Amino acid sequence: MLREAARLGVPHDYGRTRALRIVREPRELVCVGEDIHARHQWLAPRAARAFVRLRDAAAHDGVELQLVSAFRSAEYQLGILKRKLERGQSVEEILRVSAAPGYSEHHSGRVVDLTTPGYAALEEEFEHSPAFAWLARRAREFGFVLSYPRGNRHAIAYEPWHWCWHARSSSRGATA
Repeated sequence: MLREAARLGVPHDYGRTRALRIVREPRELVCVGEDIHARHQWLAPRAARAFVRLRDAAAHDGVELQLVSAFRSAEYQLGILKRKLERGQSVEEILRVSAAPGYSEHHSGRVVDLTTPGYAALEEEFEHSPAFAWLARRAREFGFVLSYPRGNRHAIAYEPWHWCWHARSSSRGATA
């Protein structure tokens, strides 16, 4: 898969220059519900439990969090790269907004891309939503951290919708 990505133009030193490591896929995944397109979405078990608590707490506070994406295999990420290349985007453009196959946090089964009603999915406008404000205040309690803030060290575009679960980031019970 990495060879195929390199054949498509992903630089051989991509991981080193972007300060990214190869991401292993989990052995087990748990369904966490449907996304905005009615497709089932999956996370690693501990991240799934943390996400359900996060989503329930947001709902309790009157905030609706909707899934856009969760686990994606490296093969699926390779397909995204191919489709974008076929649409005429350059590898450089693609890698500004998406991690290369093998390097995406989505492969870990610990990431959710989120939206909320009234806001376009996967658009910066999400940062102006009550859902983003809630996540900025409360997500860390459940172990979730915004992976790609403005000016991040990985040179990936700002993604206010992309939240990754880290066991050590939780202040209460997200590691169960």
